[in-house]
Amino acid sequence: MDTDVVVIGAGAAGSSTAWHLARRGREVVVLERFARGHAWGSSHGSTRIFRVAYRDALYSRLAAEAIPMWRELERASGETLLEQTGQLDHGFPTAIDEIEQTLRAGGWAFDRLTPAEGRERWPGMDFDETVIYSPDGGRVFADRTIEALLRLAEQAGARLCFEEPALAIERAGEGVRVVTDAGAVTARVVVVSAGGWLPQIAGLGIFGIGLPRLQVTAQAPVHFAIRPGFAFPSYVHHVGSDAVDHTFAYGAYGLESPGEGVKVGLDTMDVIDDLAARSLEVPASAIEAAADYAHRWLPGADTSVASAVSCLFTMTDDSHFLLDRRGPVVVMSPCSGHGFKFTPVLGALAADVVEGADPWAREWRLPA
Repeated sequence: MDTDVVVIGAGAAGSSTAWHLARRGREVVVLERFARGHAWGSSHGSTRIFRVAYRDALYSRLAAEAIPMWRELERASGETLLEQTGQLDHGFPTAIDEIEQTLRAGGWAFDRLTPAEGRERWPGMDFDETVIYSPDGGRVFADRTIEALLRLAEQAGARLCFEEPALAIERAGEGVRVVTDAGAVTARVVVVSAGGWLPQIAGLGIFGIGLPRLQVTAQAPVHFAIRPGFAFPSYVHHVGSDAVDHTFAYGAYGLESPGEGVKVGLDTMDVIDDLAARSLEVPASAIEAAADYAHRWLPGADTSVASAVSCLFTMTDDSHFLLDRRGPVVVMSPCSGHGFKFTPVLGALAADVVEGADPWAREWRLPA
């Protein structure tokens, strides 16, 4: 089979890339090692935080570009995907001061609050040191977004191949040949967007391309029921010391997921060395740790009713994304735990790189 572009991975980044390429008239084949809507990566689940409040202005600017593309995706799919219900950050002052600087420089609205003022506005929460609230933040609906992108990509002509992992990536003239159990696909360009599976894909032979160090961890966000009368914005709790550079560090994050409760995600480091042997079962200790956090910081959460899911975080040392090209291979990994909110715009950026543009940010380049 011959095509213009093969996309490896049908998570958020891969499905968005496939949609953008297909709607531009490119012939696209998507290879996904698991079933449609699987839970073995980083893109599944009901909700994700959307925020424009970042310590690094690069990502605040990217969020600004993402908002109109979320609305375009909603119009195209007929689905509600982004709700700007508000988002807040609280914790050690250096983080909050830098977020305020970014919001102010970008012209975003915000409220700076004391912990007492925060509790008055959101009595279901307690707050650490200082608080900043961004009304432009909120939540996006993850599973709904992935299905919308896949459906639109297919309608635009993309061929979706589930349960068809890439077994080898070989040179084919100026392009590539991707081998699977079902045969081989020859393409001008391959986009490798495999999330936590990226190091394994790199091992298939993408022509000696070097990757930065990637650490893949299992996270276990937990939803607790919400006590009557309480509501929660999306939130990020920054922990650390003013003496340490915690450019992206946080201690906990969460949001209210309609029908599920309030999410608590903790910054854990359960490193996964063998993805093929990983279990999706969430250990009781993870739920207990989330409950301990909720007892201290979320008095509006009812920890007697809990549900949890396992997902992958793929971390670079500098917490930036990867989006770069080497010959016919584009490597894309909007990783480090903060990529989903940018889904529609990242697919457009990857499509631009396929068509010859330079990466959007130099911080995202592969090692020289």
